[in-house]
Amino acid sequence: MISLGEVTGFWIIALLTLHCAVVGETKRNVLNEPNVPFPPACPTAQNLAAVCHQGQGRPRYPASFFPKSRVSHFRRRGNAINRLESWFTLCCSGQSDQILCCAKQAWKQTLKQFCMEEFSTMTNAYVCCRKKGAARWACFNSDLPNPNYDPQPGYIAPAIPAQPGLAFNASAC
Repeated sequence: MISLGEVTGFWIIALLTLHCAVVGETKRNVLNEPNVPFPPACPTAQNLAAVCHQGQGRPRYPASFFPKSRVSHFRRRGNAINRLESWFTLCCSGQSDQILCCAKQAWKQTLKQFCMEEFSTMTNAYVCCRKKGAARWACFNSDLPNPNYDPQPGYIAPAIPAQPGLAFNASAC
């Protein structure tokens, strides 16, 4: 015979387990917002090997990662990361003497497009987007969550469709 105390204890443990469980891959911060480390670092000679060879170990952000509402600014950041990683793949498969130049152009084009998307909304734009010229790029390349493009241990990026639009200018290298 099962006692009322045993049933109650079972339900308390079950509810605590469900409450504390991390469901899926979505990580949340204290405010229950998606965790999208941003901004990405500018590619350099020091981090280029990781940019090109460890891309599958860095997060991607499919639409299913985000809640349905209230996080459009995080969604724009995730889309920018997805676009950049897609363009890095194109750059890294190019001519070896132009990979770094291509990756830097991809970084700037991604963040320029991100800022255009930020300004097209009714919310405050990302702080770096409000700056102009070299100050904008310096802002984006400061306080970086992953300056070395290190992969996350055990993470394998989901397939994200290739992003069109990279306008690589080899003569600018």
